[in-house]
Amino acid sequence: MTLSGKRILLVISGGIAAYKSLDLIRRLRERGASVRCILTAGAQEFITPLAAASISGQRAHTNLFDREDEADIGHIRLARDADLIVVAPATANLMAKMAGGHADDLASTVLLATTLPILIAPAMNVRMWQHAATQRNLATLKADGVRVVGPNDGAMAEAEFGPGRMSEPLEIVAAVESLLAPKGPLAGRHVLVTAGPTHEPIDPVRYIANRSSGKQGYAIARAAAEAGANVTLVAGPTALPDPVGVSIVHVESAREMLAAVEKAMPADIGIFTAAVADWRVASAATEKMKKMRDVPAALPLVENPDILATIAHLKAGRPAIVVGFAAETEKVIDHAREKLARKGSDLIVANDVSAESGVMGGDSNTVHLISTSGIETWPLLDKSEVARRLIERLGAMIASKQS
Repeated sequence: MTLSGKRILLVISGGIAAYKSLDLIRRLRERGASVRCILTAGAQEFITPLAAASISGQRAHTNLFDREDEADIGHIRLARDADLIVVAPATANLMAKMAGGHADDLASTVLLATTLPILIAPAMNVRMWQHAATQRNLATLKADGVRVVGPNDGAMAEAEFGPGRMSEPLEIVAAVESLLAPKGPLAGRHVLVTAGPTHEPIDPVRYIANRSSGKQGYAIARAAAEAGANVTLVAGPTALPDPVGVSIVHVESAREMLAAVEKAMPADIGIFTAAVADWRVASAATEKMKKMRDVPAALPLVENPDILATIAHLKAGRPAIVVGFAAETEKVIDHAREKLARKGSDLIVANDVSAESGVMGGDSNTVHLISTSGIETWPLLDKSEVARRLIERLGAMIASKQS
């Protein structure tokens, strides 16, 4: 009963994914939550208020001008009488209304009148999701503090395929739990994670980068949030969806990443998984260099800031635990030991990223935990399991340090 006593206001808007919302109601109630529903006019083309009311055990609301409800300013009561508002599915139209501050029906009026946390589960055709207007609205909603789960890739009702499928009910439930039930070994802690590569521009078209998918760092950020932490994820360019329940800052270059990390401080734990480019071009071209005319025989390089060492060597405000990652193609243990001493971190997580390992861009990892007290090697594991075990270990370490 992870959501026992929690009150959820579920806004169901008009998309084919509305049928999944009935299962979502059931899953939330299984975990102890009470669920009250608002159905837009579009939602009622796919499911009925009676169905939502039968499964939720409470009247489903549909009309802004309902005489009975509005006798006591019902839309304001709905906007306040909950712990969380979930919009699932969140159509492109409703997202646009939310971003623009429109209030022309019960759902949009409640969403504009509320000060409660909001979680949306977008669902729409892939072309609608990828449209610049939808992405602008999404950015606005995120900047306003709205949390987002999904969408997933998959087959569409229109026989198309791509991002736009609403997250499955259990995925949405997990997102709700992470927002309303932040219990675990890192509850109340601030965990700072870096992930992905950095892109260092050569000119407006070309850049220097590392082959990092960001999957391990994103998995660690999710695991830390599930352990109850307040998580800040500073991410270089990746193709991954933003983790739910995590505050994410997107950056491009190493210098931008360092600035974002410093701004996010202080933190209890710093986990630096990002594959930061070691060098950048001394002077990036402002126009695309033409192969036969502009490209010099050599590109002068300068060293990028060392983010891990910078944070690990702080004299004031250093995280209680600093974790670095060592991606090596040979002498993995030896290089990781040297890095541990040179960087000043408390722990190095080392792995073999040679081509045959399949780690870069893959879903599994074999890691070695290197500290001053010794070496521990884990077997080949899914990256999410590596993340879970690492967060469990760090929770025990910080509890030991501060006991």
